Amino acid sequence: MKKLLISISVVMLFVLMAGCAPGEEIELDPPDNTLQLNTPGVNPLMNEQAENGRVAGLLQGLWHGIIAPVTLVMSFFNENVQMYEVHNNGKEYNLGYLLGVALVFLLLGISGRRGR
Repeated sequence: MKKLLISISVVMLFVLMAGCAPGEEIELDPPDNTLQLNTPGVNPLMNEQAENGRVAGLLQGLWHGIIAPVTLVMSFFNENVQMYEVHNNGKEYNLGYLLGVALVFLLLGISGRRGR
């Protein structure tokens, strides 16, 4: 039985090696499509008030970053739920959002380490 297994393994190895050998004619055609990566553009609603008359700032950005995992899941089921407030004041909101998301991952890392 062991000899049969070794023989089959050797044959499979040769088949795999033969499949990797180059043929006589190799043509490599570049794909017809291209991928263009762009950075996000300017938010047209920045510094414009929302329906409630407010513009999101640092603290709202922090809160939205903290609840981002929950709003991500909710956005899959309800198209009216968004993760990011477009009516914001720009840099301060972005900083708060980033700090909120980082805080979530920091807390998850600390709690995961305690469980071990």
